[in-house]
Amino acid sequence: MARIAFIGLGNMGGGMAANLAKKGHDVRAFDLSADALDRAKTAGCLPAATAIEALDGAEAVVTMLPAGTHVESVYTDAVFTTAPTSAILIDCSTIDVATAKRIAEAAQVKGFGSVDAPVSGGIGAANAGTLTFMVGGSAEAFDRAQPFLADMGKAVIHAGANGSGQAAKIVNNMLLGVTMAGTCEAFLLAQKLGLDPQKFFDISSVSSGQSWSMTTYAPLPGVGPDTPADHDYQGGFATALMLKDLRLAMRAASDADAQTPMGAKAAELYEKFNDDGQGGKDFSAIIRMLDA
Repeated sequence: MARIAFIGLGNMGGGMAANLAKKGHDVRAFDLSADALDRAKTAGCLPAATAIEALDGAEAVVTMLPAGTHVESVYTDAVFTTAPTSAILIDCSTIDVATAKRIAEAAQVKGFGSVDAPVSGGIGAANAGTLTFMVGGSAEAFDRAQPFLADMGKAVIHAGANGSGQAAKIVNNMLLGVTMAGTCEAFLLAQKLGLDPQKFFDISSVSSGQSWSMTTYAPLPGVGPDTPADHDYQGGFATALMLKDLRLAMRAASDADAQTPMGAKAAELYEKFNDDGQGGKDFSAIIRMLDA
């Protein structure tokens, strides 16, 4: 088992760190929140007073932070100056591709191996250890990171060079945002045309309109499997997080000169929903705005 520095114990990071501890790793955990540190301690991690304290002697460093600025700051101010160069650096945050590549280049200059490994699956999967990791980095760095990621997830997929994990994450979530908006529109139109929502689900979920948003995450309560819609849209994947990913996707599309009109429309819809004070609701709750 390895000594792991885990920095960032929010809704996702807390469960991920706990799963590493359950697997027998020596997890030195740091977060600015005292409550998060207390939860980590209960889960079997050793709380650290500072990021630098957590990094001392680490064989692997896992970061799960809100944005690229936070990741770059932690790497520059703590990781690069404290962690042994033998440690594998694993950033599981969802950040912009350009920053991910810049951090990886800086890590290489400092003598570190590093990967960007954003996740899919949400809080439930983070707690259950069933996340999917999309990993960007060299084959060697991926091989070193893979065992640690496997202890936190059900699937670890090498997407390509550094930055590819972030690219895969934001493109995947752009597609999710687009299909959820379309699924919400379809359910509402079906109702207005006199179709029973469950009957429409039964038909569409086995027909050409089938999608994950339809079959697994139906946005109406009482339809299909249990989803956040059955719990007043609490839990799941917050609208504010979907909007963050859509913004990243639109920035990447602009940088790559890619045409994404459906992605742009989805970003516009979620921007409005978030501005209406619904950022904490599950992203499928956008059906309420579309039905207003």
